[in-house]
Amino acid sequence: MKQLFLRRLPLLVILCYCSIGTMAQQTNSKDVFSIIPQPLNIDLQQGEFVLDETIQIWIDTDKEVQGIAELLVKGLNDFVGIHPKIVQKPARGSRTIRLQLVADTLGDEGYRLSVDTDGIVARASKPNGLFYAIQTIHQLLPMTRSIGEKVTIPAVSIVDKPRFGWRGLLLDVGRYFYSVDYIKKYIDYLAMHKLNVFHWHLVEDHGWRIEIKKYPRLTEIGAWRPSTNFQRGSQYVNPNPHGGYYTHEDIREVVAYAQARYVTVVPEIEMPGHVLSALVAYPELSCTGGPFEIPELWGIQKDVYCAGNEQVFTFLEDVLTEVMELFPGEIIHIGGDECPKDHWKTCPKCQQRIKDEGLKDEHELQSYFITRMEKFLNSKGRRIIGWDEILEGGLAPNATVMSWRGVKGGIEAARMHHPVVMTPNTHLYLDYFQGEPYLEPTGYKGHLPLRKVYAYEPIPEELTREEQDYIIGVQGNVWSEFTHSREKADYLTYPRGAALAEVAWSKKENKNWEDFKRRLETQYLRYEYKGINYARSAYQVYFEVTDHIGQNKSTVTLHTDSYQPEIYYTLDGTQPSPKSLKYTGAIEVDTHTTIHTATFRDGKQLSPVSARAIVHFRR
Repeated sequence: MKQLFLRRLPLLVILCYCSIGTMAQQTNSKDVFSIIPQPLNIDLQQGEFVLDETIQIWIDTDKEVQGIAELLVKGLNDFVGIHPKIVQKPARGSRTIRLQLVADTLGDEGYRLSVDTDGIVARASKPNGLFYAIQTIHQLLPMTRSIGEKVTIPAVSIVDKPRFGWRGLLLDVGRYFYSVDYIKKYIDYLAMHKLNVFHWHLVEDHGWRIEIKKYPRLTEIGAWRPSTNFQRGSQYVNPNPHGGYYTHEDIREVVAYAQARYVTVVPEIEMPGHVLSALVAYPELSCTGGPFEIPELWGIQKDVYCAGNEQVFTFLEDVLTEVMELFPGEIIHIGGDECPKDHWKTCPKCQQRIKDEGLKDEHELQSYFITRMEKFLNSKGRRIIGWDEILEGGLAPNATVMSWRGVKGGIEAARMHHPVVMTPNTHLYLDYFQGEPYLEPTGYKGHLPLRKVYAYEPIPEELTREEQDYIIGVQGNVWSEFTHSREKADYLTYPRGAALAEVAWSKKENKNWEDFKRRLETQYLRYEYKGINYARSAYQVYFEVTDHIGQNKSTVTLHTDSYQPEIYYTLDGTQPSPKSLKYTGAIEVDTHTTIHTATFRDGKQLSPVSARAIVHFRR
């Protein structure tokens, strides 16, 4: 109902000032566009292209391009209400959108897009590039127009290619199970932002989510927990059982859906830790023999795979064999993080393994474990990626490192000439609070506002030019300790996912925070149109307070992460409104004053009320 409402009455969406087509007539600047991520080069031209039922989609005989054209037609039908024909030989003089594969120097994902009064031409050397070109075409479409008004796209020339090859998002389904339908939508949202990796966190202490036919107890027992008990301040108990898993058919469906949108699905099969869901089903794979239970509380569990037990490696090879049959991508994520060594230190089998292999300690035993699994996967033509703990005890020869504990692990791996994906928790853990915690839903510790994601630079200055080449990309992660609905997953991911997309795709010199905020205003309309439950946290008001010691006064500066909102505030305890004091610059207040603030636009309140008590404490 929401999408239908927006299609019929688009002018009622309050965040947009005017259509892109109207803006193009008023100015001769690339600032009229709201493309995210920011393209490599945009050149506004004279004129506009009118979209109507007479246009045709012109393609060659390539079947892959046919699929891209069909996605373009679907987008045009959804956004504009037209359904152009796909042809391989357009009528003479017809107006067309041309999708063409040509030799080019922009790489597999680059494209050239030109729009003039006669038509649109998208050219790329690979279908990937054409797919990203149509994402840009969708973002050139006006989000608002009057009834009966023609639909136009301003004439423009765009040259574009991504900065990084790995542009990813992780969704943790181990702690909370999401339906296949939502996984597809999550992939759609990745693709519209020109992200190309879906990291599917399928195994966790709290749930085993992938069907393994040779070991049915993994999903019969390991995919379910009796309740969820999480603590933050006062304890909150959810007594409802939770669980679920993906069948082979589900996974094939998701992988094919992602492939059609040029998204690679990277499955994560955790080892040697975070595997209580497997040990509950098969306790003989542990050092102690159990019995075990699926945990209710979040945290690091001491029970892990027994590194001295040959049965463990047989089990994992069997599991990975089925995984490889389902996922055609070259890379398999094997986890490797947060593996306590407590039981290994006292396990006779693990200690014997250390002795037999001439290992120094339990850290080298973990390296042995990871390297052995890498050799198996390498023998099948696959490669591994793991969290930065796989550096401990020695890095497996061909491994890619995902640096999450800051950037130190990524720097170390790059200096060893190993590929690195940067995903530091400081900047890219999207389960952290993005606004003031008291205004946000229950979440994980940490504060990660939109501006901090956007400011992240993936290439550490410490690296040499040669070492910098080993930074192959960036990724944001949505963990599910407190993310128990698709609506909240949307909320945590966007608009921070848009900031991530620009970090991953756009050239460093092309990034501009103020312009990004401007472009987000139209992106919010797209989110509403698609039914994405995006966060409005960027409209919240933040306080910077400077105390004047000895004067019983303070200077207060207010700011938001949104584009030119109106900030109103009160000092008398009342709720702010457009009739309250308007913020125009730093304000001076007396000690023991409480400021209430909120953002507004066109008289409509955009943010919840933020409050700050100004109090000086004598020392």
